Amino acid sequence: MSHFAYQDGVLHAEGVALSAIAQEFGTPTYVYSKARLLENFDAYANACAGRDALVCYAMKANSNLAILDLLARRGAGFDIVSGGELLRVIAAGGDPHKVIFSGVGKSVDEMRLALEHDILCFNVESIPELHRLNDVAGALGRKARISLRVNPNVDAKTHPYIATGLKASKFGVAFDDALATYRVAAQLPNIDVAGIDCHIGSQLLDDTPLLEALDRLIELIDTLAAEGIHLHHLDIGGGLGIDYGVAGDAAPVPVGDYLGRLFQRIDAWRAGQHGGKGIKVIFEPGRSIVGDTGLLLTKVEFIKHGEEKNFCIVDAAMNDMARPALYQAWMDMQPVVQREARGEVAGAVFDVVGPICESGDWLARDRELPVEAGDLLVMKTAGAYGMTMASNYNTRGRAAEVIVDGDRVHLVRRREKPAELFALESVIG
Repeated sequence: MSHFAYQDGVLHAEGVALSAIAQEFGTPTYVYSKARLLENFDAYANACAGRDALVCYAMKANSNLAILDLLARRGAGFDIVSGGELLRVIAAGGDPHKVIFSGVGKSVDEMRLALEHDILCFNVESIPELHRLNDVAGALGRKARISLRVNPNVDAKTHPYIATGLKASKFGVAFDDALATYRVAAQLPNIDVAGIDCHIGSQLLDDTPLLEALDRLIELIDTLAAEGIHLHHLDIGGGLGIDYGVAGDAAPVPVGDYLGRLFQRIDAWRAGQHGGKGIKVIFEPGRSIVGDTGLLLTKVEFIKHGEEKNFCIVDAAMNDMARPALYQAWMDMQPVVQREARGEVAGAVFDVVGPICESGDWLARDRELPVEAGDLLVMKTAGAYGMTMASNYNTRGRAAEVIVDGDRVHLVRRREKPAELFALESVIG
């Protein structure tokens, strides 16, 4: 079911017209559907029902406190990559004992913070990190539960910026080095070897690379078990893609189908090998939970006709949504009010651009849009890596965020005011 649909020619989020949201909260504004968010999480939770499994939402995709709160109340754990994200989990009422701490550059202060809150596990990505964590845990009189993020050298066949499982990636411990690294970890006095982790990339429309990575992890778990290093959990990461409406792209893998195939392999392994007995399975989905729950609502400021290009200049920009400029990502754009419903003619072909002083400030290229100045547009599937990657470039306040719940709208982050953007700065006296 789509939670963003036209009703009488006006695009709605659940039961609320987006034109009404723009009138009340202004533009640009991120608009999220509560129902869609919970449906997406439940797809994972239902597929894991009856199993020893934990779904840890990768909050780098969208870390708004209201979204974290809704997921925490649904039973989610969280995959974090900074101390600040841990503090967000706690502020939202999440359980630190369900937190996995990933990332290649954890500081001493971040490690100390996570240990003091007794998080579930650190995903360690290098031997120097392992030794630092051992020292920090020892100073606190604690043991740090760890898994190694193993780089299985599997090609995720995605954008190079979000492919993380190849040999050239900065992430993880090389597969060929993993056994020796586990041996080191097992000898450290303040380290508790708990699991194994991998994450090969993001926006995967084919689960074959994920299942290939699983096979490599299973091989390593059995080798470790033979040496007396028994793991308690297997973290297969996240990475499932969503439908951005890109022509020619394969349909995304349904969550239930992917988890069904994954659990089938795990069950066959458990039946025949000692290494898989009683092992917990952890997932780290982000985009596939929150990506299609959100829209970026924006207003057309000007229509500019050029010799080679027509430009639809809107009040949203690359500082609000970085994906097109950063990844050359295609994201669907639609008018809030259908012009056919108003008897208007079809639109021209435009590049949709923002006010930022950069040629790279574009949201969409070569789109046929029936719009004029003052109209509202939406960028679809904008719930992931929108607000979390937003900046204040050109001293622009970040957008407001609202969550729609049926016919109610909740402001969950107000728009930033210009004075707030330089409140921490000072001049030399």
